[in-house]
Amino acid sequence: MRLPAVLSRSSLLFVASLALAAAAPVESVELLVLSPDNFKSTVSQGVWLIEHFSPYCHHCRDFAPIWTQLVEQTEKKSDPGIRLAQVNCAVNGDLCSENGVTGYPQLNLYKDGQFVEMYKKARSIELLEEFIGMHAEPTGKFTPADSASTATTQSETSTSNDAAVATSPPVLTRSPNPRGSVLSLDGNTFQDAIKDSPTFVKFFAPWCGHCKKLAPIWIDLARHMQNKLTIAEVNCEDHSSLCKSQGVTGYPMLYYYSGQGADKTEYAGGRKFEQLKAFAERVVAPAVQEIKFDALKDTASEHPVFYLLLHAQDDTRSVNDVTQAAHILLGSPPIFTSASPEFLTHFSLPTSSLPILLALKDHDFTLPTSTYHPPHVNSKHASAIESTQHWLLANRLPTATELSSDSFQSIMKAQHKPLVVLVAVSDVNDQSTLKTIRDMGRQWRNRKGLAGERGVVFTWMDAGKWSKWLKSMYGIRSGDLPGVVIADHQSLMYFDTDQEGHKIALTADSVFSALDGIHKGVIKSKHSENAIERLARYLNAKMIAIEYYVSHHPWRTLSFAVLFLVALAITAKRFLASESVYEYRDMHKSDRLD
Repeated sequence: MRLPAVLSRSSLLFVASLALAAAAPVESVELLVLSPDNFKSTVSQGVWLIEHFSPYCHHCRDFAPIWTQLVEQTEKKSDPGIRLAQVNCAVNGDLCSENGVTGYPQLNLYKDGQFVEMYKKARSIELLEEFIGMHAEPTGKFTPADSASTATTQSETSTSNDAAVATSPPVLTRSPNPRGSVLSLDGNTFQDAIKDSPTFVKFFAPWCGHCKKLAPIWIDLARHMQNKLTIAEVNCEDHSSLCKSQGVTGYPMLYYYSGQGADKTEYAGGRKFEQLKAFAERVVAPAVQEIKFDALKDTASEHPVFYLLLHAQDDTRSVNDVTQAAHILLGSPPIFTSASPEFLTHFSLPTSSLPILLALKDHDFTLPTSTYHPPHVNSKHASAIESTQHWLLANRLPTATELSSDSFQSIMKAQHKPLVVLVAVSDVNDQSTLKTIRDMGRQWRNRKGLAGERGVVFTWMDAGKWSKWLKSMYGIRSGDLPGVVIADHQSLMYFDTDQEGHKIALTADSVFSALDGIHKGVIKSKHSENAIERLARYLNAKMIAIEYYVSHHPWRTLSFAVLFLVALAITAKRFLASESVYEYRDMHKSDRLD
């Protein structure tokens, strides 16, 4: 009896939805909506991008402003080479079925009446503009409206050459971050976004206080890096599986993807705008730059560490090989190249030593700390590129530097896993103490150590600011300053005695004795964490390993679970059966007289 009322309400809802659908798109431009009567004839000529939508679809309603903006920007071009239109699938369901529409909104590309492909990336204005730029086919002619507009703005005295320039078709260029805005990614769009172009991604959670603080800075960074670098973000509350697959363990976590098939690199620097901007500009700068001999001194004063590739005038292959390897550095330290013989004279190098890579540190432009002859890279020796990268990474840190929140990750978690001589000082501006640390670093750098020994970095740390951390990690107390330990942070171990068993003092003899003992394996290490913390870390690592195995091998895990349950059931059955036998035997025995 209530069916007519329900149908009445449904009809009203349908009509209202259609009215909203018809009214919503009309904001600043008139949208072209096609029907079965004019669809084929309309798309029969040229390139067309068609949005198939339904007014009931909330994704369609969310996408409406973006589609309107896309239409408006396309129609402003004098020769866009593509047209945009819509099909309302709530009204023309048969037409949408004929066009293979399986969800809303669906964007189909047609050329001269033939289906080409379906747009599958994120429905962001940036990616849509890129898609249009790839498929548009400008005709080289003005539209009438644009011709009239151009005629009113041009002077009547324009020459024929000026007219030729004005009427040439626009050049469609593809650049990252064309709108200077943050690109939101999800599981369907993430891989496509990071595959082809460099991308700086923020993984965040909406409830995270640090994430909220970073949000406006991230927007400013995207604006600053317009047409230079894609700035993106992933909401880990909505896309937790994606964040887990990328190894996100805290919020916000920042990763840089080079877009060249390389692994991601975690950004571990400061979160202020100037620091993020410096990193972003560095990664998009040329990996290798030319240098003149006259600029060597100024370059050394500007960079605490930099590399110099010296090569023969006609040796472009070495430059290309080192350029390929240099991408792993993300612009820090910089690499300079030169074929000038002045550098050979300056460093007392023979011509036969070319090509050669020099590592120059600590603002010293006279004596390289390390040299390397880069092998040629070819398909048969792909490990050559890895060898060059290993050398670059092993020499990227200065001999002595301050250990702060900005530099902590790059030093303590460096890929070549150096030993870190950590000196806790009461005053980071005490020049006499800092000079002592720097001098020790230079002495250790220039000495001939054991073959294959690990790299060493000398650092100092503000004991007042990091007092709690220094005490909990290394047992350094305020009364022990300057306190000296040698940290192996990636193993969460440290050493605080030399080979004689004395506490390490801030002298070259004491520190060098401890370093030699560590390399020889004669000094016992200590844990940076207590037993409970180590147990918690161990269990957490095991849980992560199990979760990874289950997510990547679901069927194998299910098989193991089934086998375990079957084995458990069989064991339980045998146990119960044996219990009943013993019970029977005991009862039977009690009936006997003997």
